[in-house]
Amino acid sequence: MVMPIIGSFFTKTARIDDPFATFKFHVEIGNIIEAAFTECSGLEMSTDVFEYAEGGENQFVHKFPGRTKVSNVSLKRGFATSNELYNWYKNMEECLRKGKKFDCRQVTITLYSSVEQGTKARWTLDKAFPVKWAGPSFKSDEAAVAIETLELAHHGILMDSERIQRIGPSIFSRVMKALQ
Repeated sequence: MVMPIIGSFFTKTARIDDPFATFKFHVEIGNIIEAAFTECSGLEMSTDVFEYAEGGENQFVHKFPGRTKVSNVSLKRGFATSNELYNWYKNMEECLRKGKKFDCRQVTITLYSSVEQGTKARWTLDKAFPVKWAGPSFKSDEAAVAIETLELAHHGILMDSERIQRIGPSIFSRVMKALQ
């Protein structure tokens, strides 16, 4: 009988770890506890490249790193009777209209192992706020689940997997502090 390979094991030269499944994750949004999401996408960063063509140097163009950007994160879940996510979005919209400070929250996305107990990685969105809310689509010829979508903008990603490091634009944080 052949036993399936699950988890991690050691060979003569190295340790081999199975890739982590993406279906076992949890999202915390500040003090909103009851939100269970079925999809999370947009954990991305990219750095602009500044090119400089040096006079007299025709073999290559110098390339330098520029501004780092983080993308918005999209969360999808089965529509629930609670209106907390919608209310957060509407509150942010109302505060902007009145010129008041709106509520930024810390959002934590935690990946769990499907084999062993415990956390494998954690991403924290710094100062997240909603920029788009979408209610469910309705079709009379389909028996699909009603899906609610929330898109979040944020000021950077903190990643915690054995160590915590700051990832994302930090100049913006300094400017915001100076304005306060």
